[in-house]
Amino acid sequence: MSDLIKNASSQLREIIMDALGVLVAEGIAPADALPAFNIEIPADKSHGDFAANTAMVCAKAFKMPPRKIADLILEKLHLEGTLFNRAEVAGPGFMNFFLDHKWFADVVDNVLTEGDSYGRTDFGGGKSVLVEFVSANPTGPMHIGNARGGAIGDCLASVLDWAGFRVQREFYVNDAGNQIEKFGKSLSLRYMQLCSDKGQQMIYEHRNDTEALCSAIFALSGEGQDFEMPEDVYLGTDIIEHAANYYHDHIFELQDLSEEERRKALVDYALPLNIAGLERDLKKYRIVYDNWFRESTVHAKNETKMVVDKLLESGKAYEQDGAIWFRATDYGMDKDFVLRRSNGLYTYIVPDIAYHYNKLVTRGFDKAINILGADHHGYVPRLKAALNAIGVDETKLDVVLMQMVMLVRNGETVKLSKRSGKAITLVTLLDEIPIDAARFFFNLREANSEFEFDLDLAIEKSSQNPVYYVQYAHARICSLISNLKSEGISIPDKADLTLLDNPREIELIRHLAALPGEIVAAAKTYDPSKLTKYAVDLATLFHRFYDACSVKNAESPEIRGARILLCKAVLQTLRNVLTILKITQPEKM
Repeated sequence: MSDLIKNASSQLREIIMDALGVLVAEGIAPADALPAFNIEIPADKSHGDFAANTAMVCAKAFKMPPRKIADLILEKLHLEGTLFNRAEVAGPGFMNFFLDHKWFADVVDNVLTEGDSYGRTDFGGGKSVLVEFVSANPTGPMHIGNARGGAIGDCLASVLDWAGFRVQREFYVNDAGNQIEKFGKSLSLRYMQLCSDKGQQMIYEHRNDTEALCSAIFALSGEGQDFEMPEDVYLGTDIIEHAANYYHDHIFELQDLSEEERRKALVDYALPLNIAGLERDLKKYRIVYDNWFRESTVHAKNETKMVVDKLLESGKAYEQDGAIWFRATDYGMDKDFVLRRSNGLYTYIVPDIAYHYNKLVTRGFDKAINILGADHHGYVPRLKAALNAIGVDETKLDVVLMQMVMLVRNGETVKLSKRSGKAITLVTLLDEIPIDAARFFFNLREANSEFEFDLDLAIEKSSQNPVYYVQYAHARICSLISNLKSEGISIPDKADLTLLDNPREIELIRHLAALPGEIVAAAKTYDPSKLTKYAVDLATLFHRFYDACSVKNAESPEIRGARILLCKAVLQTLRNVLTILKITQPEKM
């Protein structure tokens, strides 16, 4: 696992420091500690492969103009036997460095040698990371926000794995609390509607078609109608379907039970079906979790009580009017908040605190990362303050806040309605567009940016569709190699890769070399969109190279062999990036 750009940058720093050491030894430069300087890759490659601002930052210490300092450093540089073949001074004192052709040859060879592991690094040092994402309410189907969170969270977990962390994916199942109470109430109301005279009539009219039954009942659920529903319940047709299916299997057996007993029976029936459905739908989306952690676990183990007791014992919480409050104002917040209401029930944040204590203390993960909707921006500081108060290092929890998604079709925003029961869910989205497009598109932008998902573009087979464009580059290389073989042209294992000196070849190779650094950058910033951008840029550079540099009709057999290996290196790199993103890699399109 090597990063040739990082290696070259480190070697360049040593070369410059050695030159400065000579200047100090000769009395030209002061022996005092010199300011830190930066080595970077210029946007304009005519300015070199690397640039250093050493002369600029040393002007004050040297008491001379940066241009003169740069010239002095240049005189003392020893590039022989290094990765660099020349250096120059530009403008007021910028220092530009140019890599030797052998370095570019080594990049191609390195990609082919490392193969399926190319791009992996040891940046993470084997630290354990738990990535929690989606964690959709199990009382209903996953919505379009969950679709984006799933793609971002799953790809981030892959990025972290490639960056050298030990990663686990986790789904937090909210199977306790207010939403389950609301779920039970909704199911009970729908079940009792089916048991009514009107419900019996509807069942008879649609006795062979559950979907038609659900639609008919839903249509009569408005204000003042036969199946009117209150505001504080779930209104989707999935609730009617659960109630209808239970009724078909058990008829009136719950009708005469207490409301509490009826709700419990219906929740016990419907909730496992919903959770199994979540797992099934996420697998279709290519997401497989290591853990499905149930909120009921922290209640069953009294971990919620343990959290509140810890806060009371340390004086970080107090009782007032029968309720228990957290001293949030001690942590910079405007007001304290309730942990346990006067009726003895915990507020929603208490099981969350216990859950994160379980992650970071009980299970001992080095880092917990949550992918949450942007509406959680006020929740995060409260959670972190409470963790800090019970002795958990709050910096071990990082939260990626994800902005909303707007679906666009024919240039117009697709309306989503929760009350209509017709909101686009993850399942309906994947029925309409390819999974590859969904995963790629949802990672085209940083999580904290709003995103317009163009449904028409997602199914378009053109270069305007970014995932199609990247996959086409992969298929194009596969076809090239297949065609060469069919024409009797051998595919070499080795070639003189230093022959690759065309500007298009150099540009392409330089981008190949950037993959390990891009993976590290994506891991540092929790931003998988760096990988989709990298893939699109790689496809673009390959197409430019392919149009400018003939492979089959190269100037010589030796150059043809080198270009074939370059194509194979691009193919391998595309495969690795698409593997991280869990995007398929077609050989024909």
